[in-house]
Amino acid sequence: MDHDVTMNQHTTPSRLRQGMGGGLLFAFILGDVLGAGVYALTGELAAQAGGITWLPIAIALAMALLTAGSYAELVTKYPRAGGSAVFAQRAFRRPVISFLVGFCMLCAGVVSVAGLAVAFSGDYLGTFFSVPVSVAAPVFLLMLALINLRGIKESVRSNLVMTVIEVSGLVLVLVLVGLALSDGQGEPGRVLEFPETGAPWAVFGAALLAFYSFVGFETSANVAEEVRGVTRVYPRALFGALAVAGIVYVLIALASSAMLPPEDLAGTSGPLLAVVTATGYSIPGWAFSAVALVAVANGALLTSVMSSRLTYGMAEEGLLPGVFGRLLPARRTPWVAILATTAISALLAVVGSLALLAETVVLLLLFVFISTNLAVLVLRGDKPGHDHFRVATAVSVAALVSCVALLTQQSWQAWALGGGLIVLGLVLHLLHRRVGGRGHRVDQSADAEQTIRSRD
Repeated sequence: MDHDVTMNQHTTPSRLRQGMGGGLLFAFILGDVLGAGVYALTGELAAQAGGITWLPIAIALAMALLTAGSYAELVTKYPRAGGSAVFAQRAFRRPVISFLVGFCMLCAGVVSVAGLAVAFSGDYLGTFFSVPVSVAAPVFLLMLALINLRGIKESVRSNLVMTVIEVSGLVLVLVLVGLALSDGQGEPGRVLEFPETGAPWAVFGAALLAFYSFVGFETSANVAEEVRGVTRVYPRALFGALAVAGIVYVLIALASSAMLPPEDLAGTSGPLLAVVTATGYSIPGWAFSAVALVAVANGALLTSVMSSRLTYGMAEEGLLPGVFGRLLPARRTPWVAILATTAISALLAVVGSLALLAETVVLLLLFVFISTNLAVLVLRGDKPGHDHFRVATAVSVAALVSCVALLTQQSWQAWALGGGLIVLGLVLHLLHRRVGGRGHRVDQSADAEQTIRSRD
């Protein structure tokens, strides 16, 4: 019997359209991970880690895979929109905890989209024309919102096309660097050079920034309700996409360090364009910049999909006002959630910087990951009535330790911004409950599910 059929006997039918299969889910995760992390942050990594940028990337990948194990178990156990917020509610039975986890995830998504909009408006866009961030970012985000409003299928199909383009750009970088190195250009020995000051702590600190390159995987938890056969395809799509992204990141880091010294990479917001130029091959700068812009846009699109679905899911669970659960009648997409998250991202893009926004995203997500890794342990005794992926307990414990270790590397500026957002979220939640929010809806739903199981 199909696992998802068994599952649906004990859950409320989804109001969202299941328009995504395993292949599109793999492309969704891969496209979200392969975004600004490789096209825009390579220079930032070089500034911290010197020539050995591949090492913090490998560390960050290992940490991401640990937490991904917890997501694979919980998503296949409870494939509903809302992701980490739903997991926290089921595990801790405290509406305020569930809200703060969901709100951290939501803020991380909105802040990440803002950062990607800033990256979109940098040196890559400057190859074509110079436009102020205050103009380029809102227009860019409006275009993404229009795609998002059309539906998950259209959004993910757009992602599939853009993922092919961005991966092609990365392959081009690797091929050109390979040819240049075979001609005696570059310095391959630079890939083993640690930074002049602060090693090895500088490398571990760089892993924090590199972690931002992988955090896109958690967005897939918020579209699980729109995936066909999710209990079967989700783990393969998740781990497969992370593995592919990790390999690509390491290869790009090696190629970049071999072609350019760290100070040259750190001095540009378009590092891969600088690498391609350094090879000496006649590739038009505008062509590669176009590929980079597609890559950044792809990550922004998928993160905006996550943010809107999470907002919708929290509204459905009574953690946000019900207005955010409104759907377009024909498209069945959460239009209020889409417009609200897009507007906030546009505001942050106008006033924020890429470095601070990226670090704040990681800070917020580390709290989410800590909650999720704890939830998978707390919920071990819960039997959902269908087969699902199970991660080893030791892996979830190691994931918890890695998240706490990364928290120690955050700057006070990120703590200030992230903490301010968390306090704002707490105030919003208390106000919502005071005027009649449905904070206990998940508890009631869980009790109803248990009653159905006993009857069966």
